[in-house]
Amino acid sequence: MIKRVYIDTSVFGGYFDSEFDEPTKNFFRILNEQNVTVLVSEILELEIYKAPDHIVEWLTLKELN
Repeated sequence: MIKRVYIDTSVFGGYFDSEFDEPTKNFFRILNEQNVTVLVSEILELEIYKAPDHIVEWLTLKELN
């Protein structure tokens, strides 16, 4: 079975937000452990690349773009 999940901009923002970082990091850990393919839209990519550098760098390292 192919596992895929669409993620919107707020999920990526939650990774660096102290209010949401713990559950968001856990979410990404589970995706990684279960080899889930992350789907993003072209609009999300445009929004992310306007984000602060640390978010863009993290996204690039995770190869989710």
